[in-house]
Amino acid sequence: MGYPHKPHPKETPVLSQYFGDPEARTYAGWVKRGGYEALKKALGMTPAQVVDVVKESGLRGRGGAGFPTGMKWSFMPKEKTKPHYLCCNADESEPGTFKDREIMRWTPHAVLEGCAIAMHAIQAEVGYIYIRGEFTEPLRVMQAALDEAYQEGMLGPNACGTGRRLDMHLHRGAGAYICGEETALMNSIEGKRGNPRIRPPFPAQVGVFGKPTTVNNVETIVAAVQVLNRGAAWYKGLSLGNPKSTGTKLFSVCGHVARPGNYEVTMGFPLKDVIYDMAGLRPGRTLKAVQPGGSSVPIINREEAEAALLDYEGCVAQNTMLGSGGLIVYDDTADMVYQIMRLARFYAHESCAQCTQCREGTGWTVRILERILAGKGEMKDLDLLLDLSEQMTGKTICVLSDSCAAPVVSGIKRFRNEFEAYITGARQPAPTLA
Repeated sequence: MGYPHKPHPKETPVLSQYFGDPEARTYAGWVKRGGYEALKKALGMTPAQVVDVVKESGLRGRGGAGFPTGMKWSFMPKEKTKPHYLCCNADESEPGTFKDREIMRWTPHAVLEGCAIAMHAIQAEVGYIYIRGEFTEPLRVMQAALDEAYQEGMLGPNACGTGRRLDMHLHRGAGAYICGEETALMNSIEGKRGNPRIRPPFPAQVGVFGKPTTVNNVETIVAAVQVLNRGAAWYKGLSLGNPKSTGTKLFSVCGHVARPGNYEVTMGFPLKDVIYDMAGLRPGRTLKAVQPGGSSVPIINREEAEAALLDYEGCVAQNTMLGSGGLIVYDDTADMVYQIMRLARFYAHESCAQCTQCREGTGWTVRILERILAGKGEMKDLDLLLDLSEQMTGKTICVLSDSCAAPVVSGIKRFRNEFEAYITGARQPAPTLA
């Protein structure tokens, strides 16, 4: 999808309306487009009032979990006896997901404004934006915007002339997938190894530097700007009938499609319309499978995909999850055994090795899948993979091992014939090193 951004007629561009507009990157350009009005409005309200507006909007976390944002903000202590912190998760390391990168590339001041609003709501004076190390251009654009925001007095010891201190720092990650997990992210900011922490205590009680902390995804933060600008009722009114999933969502569509890119649609939008009408399949191909929420969610087949609605409940109804919105499309040319092996190999490589079930389970999953692809598998290997996945799910500090297990279990369930074809010799062994 080229730039300047030309929305598809079925899109609802809210967060993406200025994608491809270089002027929107600058402070002057952002102010010209109504920028920082939401922050000024928020600073004229009490923190509790800001939280209530976001609660009323129904905004849910866009990083993957879908937890209500206003409720998350409300978990922070009301009586401020210690410094409070905000961490904006801009690591975006989930394979198939590239929406946050585009937000930072084109509307960096929206990220800063959203962070400032969130900081006011949770009574924080310092915030960290944790950016994936490979995002060299977004980092450069964000740094330029941050410098401008300080020069113009939007941030600093007297933010917007209100006497309120709002300081923000960019923190560059070092390319570890696990640092997208909120507690590993906090450890990384502290200069420690990026290992997830056992909970409780939760970040709202003991977060970065041992102080109360809220962690929000980039898309969530930017959506909060729109909520403050246009009101909770407007935001709720964008959804297609499901009161539990409101607003719009950016979907990063990749895989076997003719027009990969980011598409913004209202929550509850039909998945089949994104695939067939917007991104489009490659000429002469048919849909085989989809992962709607990035590489870590269960794979669904064509029938389930054609029935799915793109909101949290709609995806669960079709046996998968909305996740981060990284929509991975597989057409009829896909070798599902090979694709699942590649996903498992990624998770085995990215495991922090803290938990035995993850450290050992992801590695064994890869070895078994490679054995099957090499034509050396046995039928009992399928039961072994399912049993292994069961031991990896819900039994570790974070959900990385669950993320490895989900494609395996769903893949065997929906495409068992492809696994059996390798085992019986009906399919020629496949190379596993590519």
